[in-house]
Order: sequence, then structure tokens, then C-alpha cells
Amino acid sequence: MGINQEGIKKNEGRSIKRVKKANLYLAKVENKMQKQKIVQKIDPDILQFLKGRKEVPVNTMIILINIVVFFLTELTGSSLDGKHLVQWGAAYTPLIQEGHEYYRFFTCMFLHFGLTHLGNNMLVLFFLGDCLERAVGRVRYLFIYISGGMGASLISYLSEVRIGENVVSAGASGAIFAVVGALIYVVIRNKGRLENFTTKKLLFLAALTLYHGVTSTGVDNAAHFGGFLCGFILAVLIYRGQKNGRGLKKF
Repeated sequence: MGINQEGIKKNEGRSIKRVKKANLYLAKVENKMQKQKIVQKIDPDILQFLKGRKEVPVNTMIILINIVVFFLTELTGSSLDGKHLVQWGAAYTPLIQEGHEYYRFFTCMFLHFGLTHLGNNMLVLFFLGDCLERAVGRVRYLFIYISGGMGASLISYLSEVRIGENVVSAGASGAIFAVVGALIYVVIRNKGRLENFTTKKLLFLAALTLYHGVTSTGVDNAAHFGGFLCGFILAVLIYRGQKNGRGLKKF
């Protein structure tokens, strides 16, 4: 009785392939189990926080960009040095007026004078920006933030031209006040309450912050008032949210 060597080789080849597939499958299962163990070890509050960031990708990205830009300015010099920030794109009236460097209306929104300035702005943006983005949607939130911020920069520039003052201006507060102004309108449209915010709370926060700016030195009050006004007007123009079965209708 003859032995079919070719058939034996084919069977051996098939067996080897099956073993490889089985090993590959087991490796995938083991890898998945390890990932699950890692996830289980993470604090539930942290997991909830990370899941929540998926709902507000635009605000998360804006905050990250501000942080990255801040550390880049620190690595290349000092964020407390006005001349250094001008090189990075801070608003400076002579360069805008005579050099027509209008891009500074935009770039100045992502620059900050020191860690405290950055931290205070990002903390406020973290809470208020998240709420506004969930209410109006990603695209409209980005539009309000950028347009309101640039509007604040423009009003600050016009104010400096009028009084003949040349000051280096930087910070996200103009855009953040646009968020505050927009959020107040959105809350009003939703019967005075949105998530944990009420009209009274937001008006008190805005009034307190604006008053603090007016009574302090080195604060761009024109940008604050201008941003607030721009944000409110923009929200009036583009927000059409209505109540539905689960809450707010998002766009």
C-alpha cells in the first residue's frame, strides 16, 4: 500500500495554518482581557470625565490648543514678556494700524500672560464652554467662540485707537465673554435654566467679573464688554433651540 506524501504535506500545512489562526485568536482575546483589566482599574470618575469630553470635542480642542501654545511660548522665551508675545501674534495697535497685521485679532486669543492668566481662563471656559457647545452644537459653538473673540479684539483695538493707547493685548477672555453672552441668551430662551445654570447665576457671574475688570489694572475691559455683546448678538442670530422629549434640540 503506497503512501501519498503530497497529501500528507497538504494536511500538515492545513494543520499549521489552523494552529496559527488559533494562536492569533487567543492573542487577541488575551489582549482584550488585559485592556478590560486596565479600564477596570481606572477611577470611575475619570472614565466618566473622558466619556463626557466626547460630547464637547470643539471646546476640548480649544482648551488644548491654548495650553499647547502657552507652553510653546514658555519654551521659546517668557509668556510674561510683552515683546515675546508680540512675536507670537499678540495684538499691538501700531502693528495692526500701520502694518495691517489683522491676523492678530485671531492669534491674540490663544496667548496668555503667565500660568495664572491661562489657568483662570481655561477653568471658566471648561465649565461654560462645555454647556454652550452641548446646547448649540459643535459648528455654532466654534462660530460663536471665534467670531465673538475676534469681535472682542476688534472692539479693543478701536478703543485703543480712540484714546491713543498702545498696549500689548492677549488672552482668551474676550472669546470667553462671548461664550458667557451667548450662554445667557440660550438660558433665557430655555425658560431661565440650562443644566446647572440659571439666568440669575450667569448674570451675577458676568457682572462680578466685569466689575472686577473695571476696578483692576492691566485688564482689557473693552475686549470683555465687546466679547459679551458680540456673543449675545451672535446667539440671537443663530440659536433656534427648542425643547424636545429629552431636553434641548441640538444643531
